[in-house]
Amino acid sequence: MIKNQGLYDRFIRYAKIDTKSEEETGQHPSARKQFALAEVLAKELENLGAKVDFDREHCYVYAQVPGVQGQPALGFIAHMDTSPAVTGKNVKPRLLVNYQGKDPLKLLDPQKFPELLNHIGEDLIATDGTTLLGADDKAGVAEIMNLAEYLLRNPHAPAHRPIRIAFTPDEEIGEGTAFFDPDRFGAREAYTVDGGKLGEIEYECFNAAAAKVCVKGISVHTGDAKDAMINANRLALEFQSMLPEAEVPEHTEGREGFYHLDAMTGNVESAELKYIIRDHDQEKFEERKAVMRRIADYLNNKYRSAYGGEVISLEISDQYRNMLEIIKDHMDLPNRAVRALKDLGVKPSVQPIRGGTDGAVLSFRGIPCPNLCTGGYNYHSRFEYASVQEMEKTAELLIKLSVIEEK
Repeated sequence: MIKNQGLYDRFIRYAKIDTKSEEETGQHPSARKQFALAEVLAKELENLGAKVDFDREHCYVYAQVPGVQGQPALGFIAHMDTSPAVTGKNVKPRLLVNYQGKDPLKLLDPQKFPELLNHIGEDLIATDGTTLLGADDKAGVAEIMNLAEYLLRNPHAPAHRPIRIAFTPDEEIGEGTAFFDPDRFGAREAYTVDGGKLGEIEYECFNAAAAKVCVKGISVHTGDAKDAMINANRLALEFQSMLPEAEVPEHTEGREGFYHLDAMTGNVESAELKYIIRDHDQEKFEERKAVMRRIADYLNNKYRSAYGGEVISLEISDQYRNMLEIIKDHMDLPNRAVRALKDLGVKPSVQPIRGGTDGAVLSFRGIPCPNLCTGGYNYHSRFEYASVQEMEKTAELLIKLSVIEEK
């Protein structure tokens, strides 16, 4: 049974707004349609009585909720965009009341997703199977908005810290903090609300890099190709074949790192491979980058004499670092979340993130920022869903974290 109808209604309203980010547009935000949700959020915050600072150039919404003077401000951050992996256009959320392991559309199938068995009796929000849902991270957005409404409109709200809110664009393509302004945000410690399963607290993430392999070929008619053709497609496949076969996302878990071939294009004349490189351990992360450089060097040396020059170029760019390096000196933040969850009757689960959040970058910019759960699952897919009850409990968690703790 839905207890917090306002939270549910907010999420459904936000989920229906298409905010899919777009890779390689060279713009920020990458897709102008992200402003549609930003405008809605800015207006709703203003109507609630928050002090809003809307960056209309780069699509960031900052807001302030006053609290007890003299108390340090506490921030909450969520991103407005959805993953480019699956369309977010014409999202049609549907509610499975009192889920019992069966779905009329056969999307939420416990045989495919055993986690669903932990949601028996809950109310689940899913899609019609043609789009993602957008719980990543509109569940977090809705939960933060619920916090703002509770603190600003509830005359019986307990004494709480000043709250700073930020809604960011383009997190899904690694650009969520590109134009984030810490001074406009106004908090020196915060939580991202961008996780999944209720109870999860994350303050350890991957070190991350992107790699691009470009292969130059020479196209010659196949009848005259001997000693003349350079098949870029074939050399690209050779590069891929030299990476460790088992060190891919499909065969790794926990703190195990990987190489992920994210995209590939090509013909005989030119080919391109795009990778992401991930590892929690800094030394292993650097070694992964070195492996790719050695492969490029080996193939260039192998074919240089035959083809008269380098055939492969490699570009590697770092994306974010493991925020544990910073959070270890600010353990009061995750520890407080652990206490708050226990007080709410939820078992805390401290997990390393097999990914990253805006908080990973912000932690290195002076805002230590662990990540909290939202109640969403199966992100970036048509099978995405959110538990209404877990979202409600997460909303309670944000309120509890805002309240001034008794010494």
